[in-house]
Amino acid sequence: MRQDFATLRCELKEHVAWVVLDRPEVHNAFDSLMMRELRTLWRELREDDEVRAVVLTGAGDQAFCTGVDRRALADPELPIGTRGGSPLHFDDPGDWISPKTAGDLWKPVVAAVNGMACGGAFYLLGQVEFIIAAEHATFFDPHTSYGMASVFESMAMLQRMPLGEVMRMQLTGAYERLSARRAYEIGLVQEVVPAAELRAAAGRVAAAIAAQPALAVQATVRAVWYAQELGYRQALDVAKTLVQLGNDPAELARGQAAFASGARPPWRLR
Repeated sequence: MRQDFATLRCELKEHVAWVVLDRPEVHNAFDSLMMRELRTLWRELREDDEVRAVVLTGAGDQAFCTGVDRRALADPELPIGTRGGSPLHFDDPGDWISPKTAGDLWKPVVAAVNGMACGGAFYLLGQVEFIIAAEHATFFDPHTSYGMASVFESMAMLQRMPLGEVMRMQLTGAYERLSARRAYEIGLVQEVVPAAELRAAAGRVAAAIAAQPALAVQATVRAVWYAQELGYRQALDVAKTLVQLGNDPAELARGQAAFASGARPPWRLR
């Protein structure tokens, strides 16, 4: 895994890739360089068999990500907007930074939200497997407050939040923020921990995932996303193929032997 990114920090520990959005001076907002580096990184993680799980977080303790760096909008290299003069040729940030859309990455990504997450951050949070948040984390989308339609972000959050909650967050814009506790209550966040414990909490669950047979984990991730994206009957048809692909005979044999031995992994109640 490359270490020479300018806007990201990456580290591999025991099959878990730690990815840090590293522009704390602008609350980890993304510019054209970060967008390109994220796209490259997601694809590299997909191809690296040493990587079995990913933790995504932001540098510092003020923000996870605050979307597009507004100072970068004038950058002609920013891959956002129409191409070739046609409104049908449109580049969106999600095409570059979202782990599944940009990277075709089906290894589990756990988001560790360490502060504000707003606007374009939802491109990232919309395509992770689940979210662990620090107690001081907040979620909001200021698009409408500044005269912009919240479209892609709203669609992403509708995959993770009840309709009324999405509508309220998107339509109140900068006038309300969703607390980590409220985000947990509505299912957007799966665990809330003190800020000092965020890295340990994310690392613990990522390590547990990385300890599982990789093919079975990735097929499970793909199955759940298919079920989210397709109709139920269509997803069941795809499931028949995923069962064949995701059950590695060698790993299955090892699993059956472990179960028969009576040994069980240490577990924790959450």
